[in-house]
Amino acid sequence: LKPRGVLLSNGPGDPARVAHAPETTRNLLGKVPVFGICMGHQILAHAIGAKTYKMKFGHHGANQPVMNLKTGQVMITSQNHGYSIDPETLPDYAKVAQINLNDKSVESIELPEHKAFSVQYHPEACPGPRDSMGYFDDFLRAMGYGG
Repeated sequence: LKPRGVLLSNGPGDPARVAHAPETTRNLLGKVPVFGICMGHQILAHAIGAKTYKMKFGHHGANQPVMNLKTGQVMITSQNHGYSIDPETLPDYAKVAQINLNDKSVESIELPEHKAFSVQYHPEACPGPRDSMGYFDDFLRAMGYGG
């Protein structure tokens, strides 16, 4: 296979218990663009040596406010997860790009030199908030499609 990019999809459970996904992801970094969603976001974090933790309550529902730290834009997102990335364990080259306004948990990370990024929420949720659909366009552009 010669993919132009890899989408790390969502899934249930504790991301620390997913054995091979972080290693496989680590081997893809810098070779093809990588976009992680929900558990894929957590797998990307594990691939670069970060840790995750079980949240006290988790985030569930289609009304979670998330702020882009670069622009200050606030989006309403759809979420369903019980784990989050520990920002203190992220390497220096990984940038926290978005936070949850309710509890300040990490909602997005970016690894610019690896063409990799991820979001904790579900931009694909339908029906649901459409505020974050642009991430699919970003991923397509990273793979060489579109403007």
